[in-house]
Amino acid sequence: MAKCAVCEKGAHFGNNVSHSHRRTNKIWKSNVKSVRVKTADGSNKKMYICTSCLRSGVVERA
Repeated sequence: MAKCAVCEKGAHFGNNVSHSHRRTNKIWKSNVKSVRVKTADGSNKKMYICTSCLRSGVVERA
């Protein structure tokens, strides 16, 4: 679910590394919001959009 409908940005995976160099799994979730967006045909649709796409003006809020 946490994937941008515009740029396909999703979760990233990696490792937490402690001071003693023990490693555990880590996930970084992208900042995705549920937003009502105006589509190309003029209708409104609810989509998941990341905040970087919202700030850059790629989509227009309804």
